[in-house]
Amino acid sequence: MTAPAPIDIFRVANIVGEGILWDWRRQVLRWTDIQGRHLYRFDWMQAGLQVVDTPERVGSFGLIAGSDRLITAFASGIALYDVDRQSVEWLPRQPALDAGVRFNDGRVDRGGRFWSGTMVEGDRGDASACLYSVDRTGAVKCQVRGIRISNGLCHSPDGERLYLRIRRRVTIFEYELLENRREYWDHAVYSHRRPRAPFRRRSRRRRRLACGVRTGVPGASCVTLPTGGSTVPCGADLPAKLRLFRGAHLDVLCITSAREGLDAAVLHAEPHAGDVFLYRTGVQGLPESEYRP
Repeated sequence: MTAPAPIDIFRVANIVGEGILWDWRRQVLRWTDIQGRHLYRFDWMQAGLQVVDTPERVGSFGLIAGSDRLITAFASGIALYDVDRQSVEWLPRQPALDAGVRFNDGRVDRGGRFWSGTMVEGDRGDASACLYSVDRTGAVKCQVRGIRISNGLCHSPDGERLYLRIRRRVTIFEYELLENRREYWDHAVYSHRRPRAPFRRRSRRRRRLACGVRTGVPGASCVTLPTGGSTVPCGADLPAKLRLFRGAHLDVLCITSAREGLDAAVLHAEPHAGDVFLYRTGVQGLPESEYRP
């Protein structure tokens, strides 16, 4: 399947671009370069780009209702982060991470809770990472254990289901979210071994899109593969393998990418590796949820 041409490309050359988020209240686009330790803010009305150095690597972040701060999953823990003042307020009740484990992808759910998963770095083969939730009191709780790399976190439009991609297993798992408990649905809704949409894996030499997930309105979703850059339409029950929709009609898809680990020959062949890509989709996304302390 041929990928559509982007309507714009932000030439930022991120090492690992991730966590892109449309701040609908301020009309700005935000994302992180994890390994570059930079947080990006693109003002859509002024067409101005701001780049801020972060005190630690930022894996993910979310908007906070009634606040200019961001709830932020830094490498070592979760905090309330004022980007302009460069102040960090660490949440008081959170577990200490093992050596070689850091926070990675995250998102705010429809109920106003923040979720973020950790990942094991390097060549360690153990699955000692977890998926954590942050409730309104700021308490951080491990909800899912036995993970090596958590990624592609998103929620269904009605807020009743959570989707999590465990990268080395190349599978998205589905969870049911209830008010006082969590039940695991013991099956994968998407797998490279048993795909629900026709696609073909492409060469690793192609530009590698950072892994992320975003849901659109019911009945409209698509998949962006982590290698190859193809966008594939899927069934209504499958979350979009995207990052976000932005714009007045939430119909522009924004995708980060990475250049980490690519040699000189690949970078020469893929000059836009690490850039941010914008696509007109023809489907409508949903406004980003806000953390409600």
